[in-house]
This record gives sequence, C-alpha cells and structure tokens, in this order.
Amino acid sequence: MKRHTNIIITAVASLLIVTLVGREFIKNHKKEHNDKISMNVSENTCEDIPDTSISDTSISDTSVADTNTPDTSTSEADILDPTYENNKEQFYISEIPDDIFEKMQGKSYKADCTLPRENLRYIHVLHVGFDNQVHEGELVVNKDIADDVLEIFKELYESGYQIEKVRLVDEYDADDEASMSDNNSSAFNFRFISHTTKISKHGMGMAVDINTLYNPYVKTVNGELSIEPANAADYVDRSRDFSHKIDHDDLCYKLFTEHGFEWGGDWTHSKDYQHFEK
Repeated sequence: MKRHTNIIITAVASLLIVTLVGREFIKNHKKEHNDKISMNVSENTCEDIPDTSISDTSISDTSVADTNTPDTSTSEADILDPTYENNKEQFYISEIPDDIFEKMQGKSYKADCTLPRENLRYIHVLHVGFDNQVHEGELVVNKDIADDVLEIFKELYESGYQIEKVRLVDEYDADDEASMSDNNSSAFNFRFISHTTKISKHGMGMAVDINTLYNPYVKTVNGELSIEPANAADYVDRSRDFSHKIDHDDLCYKLFTEHGFEWGGDWTHSKDYQHFEK
C-alpha cells in the first residue's frame, strides 16, 4: 500500500514538473514570437512610409517665389504685358468710333470745325509712364499722318521711352492750357491761328505735342516772355539737364524727324519744344 502511494506521489510530482516546464516554454516562445512581429512591423513602417519632410532648400525657394509674385492690384500695368510682341493688337488705327466722336462734340471738334470727320483717325497705343508702368493712350490725328504716328509710338514703347499721359484733349474740355499743365500729350484740337482764317496744324490733326509740361511753348510778346503752360517756367532754360527734356539727342526728336516731322524747338521766332508737325 505504501509502495503504491509513493508511485502516485512520484507521478503527480512528475506531471506537475512537466506542466510547469511546458508553460514556461510556451510563455517564452510566445514572447519571442511577439517581439519578432513587433520588429517586423517597425521595419516595415520605416521602409514603407515616404519621407514627407520639406528640406530647407524647398522652403527657401517657396519664400523667394512668394516674394517675387507680382502685385495683383487692378492697374493697367498688371493687365497689360509690358512686351511689345505680346501687345501688337493694342496698337491700332481706326475711323473715329461713334462714342469717341460724340465726346469730341463742342470740344476738340467744335461747331465751326471745317475738317470732315472722315479726314481724322483714332489711334490706340500703349506707353510707358513716368511710373515705369504700362498705360493705354488715345490720339486723334489726320489720316495723312496716322501711320507715322502709330509707328513712332510703337518704337517709343519698345524703347521704354517715358510719356506721362496720352489722353484726348476732350478730357480737358479741349482747353490746351489745362491739358499742357497736366503734362498731357495730345494731337487734334480744331482751331484757327489767331486773327486769321487759317487752320492751325493741331486744328488739322497734323501736329503732336509730347510731355508738354517739360517742353513748353516759349515766345517773347511785347518784350515779355510768354510761357505755355504757365506752370512750366522751370523748364524754359534748355541748357539745364533734366528728365523728359526733348532736344536733338532725344529719341522722340529723332523718331519724329526721321518720319518727316518738323520740331518746334528748331523755330527761330518762337520755341515750341513739345511740338512736332507735318
């Protein structure tokens, strides 16, 4: 009986030892398996997820691009490309549109105007202003000089020559003094030469004035100096060097005279430095 009891105890102890060893083996095996899985997941994550960090160079490039982005304000300069090749269509000649001719009535095209409408042409151009920006310009000239004037303004534009304003004189109610004092460049304005029945060159649309404030009309009348516009006294002395002065070295002078125009600055009885006529 005692022998059977010892056998049973031995068997139970052996079973207990096997059970404990088995459990420890399973536990260790499971831990080793989990660690291996965790390591694989970690490795896969590092390999598969792309690097989305932005290098310093990319940030720098982006900043430069933002800095150089042009202003989006609605100025003519933003709307119009400054290169001539991309703006050929902005330079054109047409018969005077009805809406323009209506605005001219009683102003540049006065009630006593003897020049037929069909003898005049409307010219649309671009020009570089004193602000170095691109602006639209309008002129009315005689049909006989329309091609020349358009070509001259094309060349001035391509060269970046600065003309502050190119507006129809009608925007100043055809008041020459008001137009000139505002440094406006214009052409047709019907009138007779004072105390005659002869139409002036501007009255025939055969003359163009450029940057009028800086290039005044100067004449001695009864011993006194007459200056037009009146606010141009600082620009009468042509020996001085200043911006926008038309002289024999100026591109505007060269282009107009090459196209057969006479310059008022070469006159002897008076000086009209803004004036070119045919």
